[in-house]
Amino acid sequence: MALLAVSLLPAQTTLNSLSSVVNVVAPEKVVLKRGASQAVEFTIQVKTGYHVNSNKPEDEYLIPLRFTFTGGESPVQVGEIEYPKPSMEKLAFSTKPVSVFQGDIRTKALFKAGPNVPPGVSAVQGKLRYQACNDRMCLPPRTLDVKIPVEIRN
Repeated sequence: MALLAVSLLPAQTTLNSLSSVVNVVAPEKVVLKRGASQAVEFTIQVKTGYHVNSNKPEDEYLIPLRFTFTGGESPVQVGEIEYPKPSMEKLAFSTKPVSVFQGDIRTKALFKAGPNVPPGVSAVQGKLRYQACNDRMCLPPRTLDVKIPVEIRN
């Protein structure tokens, strides 16, 4: 039995290292005044040697990079999300260049607090959906949870 556990360890280590290919760096806290809007920046970090499809891939079978935010209990609304211009890369699996992001991807989302929102702290909940690939394979699609504390002030 011990031999089986030892032989599975490298495979598990490989799976764990593949799951950390993409990371989201969100602000520690966003401060908004009632009735105001603010562009909030996020950095999506893609591990060197990997890429993710852009938010608007050329082929419909490719999984786009996509932030989604839910209202949840937050009094803050999240508007349009801005993505940078993707690069067009020639990859082995495709006859035409593919629209991808690599490295650090800086995105912005518009946060808005209504004029009647009471002061206080809440959180905006979001998700980042993506599929990371390298030059040999694509990993299964993943979704990362994102939570941003928001303080509403007068």
